[in-house]
Amino acid sequence: MTMDERMTDAGRPGRAWIGVSGWRYASWRGDFYPRGLVQRRELEYVGQKMSSAELNGSFYSLQRPASYLRWAESVPDDFVFAVKGPRYITHMLRLRSAGTALANFFASGPLALRRKLGPVLWQLPARLPFEPEVLGPFLASLPRTTGEALDIARGHDKRLEGRTWLVEDEDLPIRHSIEPRSDSFADPALAELLREHDVSLTVADTAGTFPRFDEVTASDHVYVRLHGSRELYLSGYTDEELDDWAARITAWRDGSGCPDGRPRDVYVYFDNDGRGRAPHDAVALEARLAGAAIP
Repeated sequence: MTMDERMTDAGRPGRAWIGVSGWRYASWRGDFYPRGLVQRRELEYVGQKMSSAELNGSFYSLQRPASYLRWAESVPDDFVFAVKGPRYITHMLRLRSAGTALANFFASGPLALRRKLGPVLWQLPARLPFEPEVLGPFLASLPRTTGEALDIARGHDKRLEGRTWLVEDEDLPIRHSIEPRSDSFADPALAELLREHDVSLTVADTAGTFPRFDEVTASDHVYVRLHGSRELYLSGYTDEELDDWAARITAWRDGSGCPDGRPRDVYVYFDNDGRGRAPHDAVALEARLAGAAIP
């Protein structure tokens, strides 16, 4: 499936990509991963069982182009990676004066994923309040295509010399999602601002630890993170809970769960990996959606 084919329109249901947030966990070995599977093939195994994965390493530090290329080569052609934006931008700079940091991020290799590049997730710290005068300019600075991202990437600083990916390629759309963790974001002005910039408001299930936002704000996608419904990062999802999420995803995909009736693509990532439940829940949800009737 090409990027153009992924873009939803009024006449076609959206698609759902289901996966996990990261894949290198010791507790998965001999449980989700078959005993004896070598570590370098774990992502390949994820690609056989799921349609997507969220890259976590990019949140903690800039990765290298060689890593993005290796990851892309490990999965099927229609697999999609969501990429988590650097915490340096969200937690340290707090979205201010982030131009060079954005350039370094996009120069570090995510564009090497080419057609396997999905949304970029910007997870905000709980201590960061809703400040429209800060969030608005940051959203306006985000690239909407890989061509725009390449232009930004060329402004990287000297630290990245010799370890950049600045390859001219086809111009593909880039989607963005914001995951706030402060109650101050429960402000009607937030949805208006996100719609203005066509950025999704992440639907995050966090066992009540952080606020949950359910409003659909992007014109073409919904982004969901499932951290655990009863214990943050720990509890697995029951059959009834998975049935409920499958129904919600189906409604977003066919448009019946969206305020404008327009179908959306949906990206869902399980982050309840503390007891190894994430991959099992992802596979179970994927199976439910495979059997769901989408007209």
